[in-house]
Amino acid sequence: MRVAAPAAIYFLTVFAVAFALGILRVLVIAPYLGAFAAVALEVPVLLAVSWFVAGGVLRRWPLNVADRIGTGALAFGMLMIAELGLSVLFFGQTAGDLVAGWGTLPGALGLAGQLGFAAMPALRGQATG
Repeated sequence: MRVAAPAAIYFLTVFAVAFALGILRVLVIAPYLGAFAAVALEVPVLLAVSWFVAGGVLRRWPLNVADRIGTGALAFGMLMIAELGLSVLFFGQTAGDLVAGWGTLPGALGLAGQLGFAAMPALRGQATG
């Protein structure tokens, strides 16, 4: 699969940064500013990280538009699996709990950021054909 390696590197790199920022958001920022404000501060940072990481991935693997879309979609799938796994293992949530969280303002904003992450490879880079 042509997009598997770029998607995995894109996901792993951005997820590592997001994991660290998530800890900071939950433990430091949210108790003082609230959940929504904390997510509102985190999302633009992660979208900027996604932009730069996508650029690096696409320099390493020049992909056409369809493959860039596939890279983002596969990376998004990896992200959703990781989110569910962490939710179940560390927070005792179910898949339904995760989905229900998207119905809150912080959850909806976070999901919008995740969709931006998915779109970034398609928005970034030059088409190769």
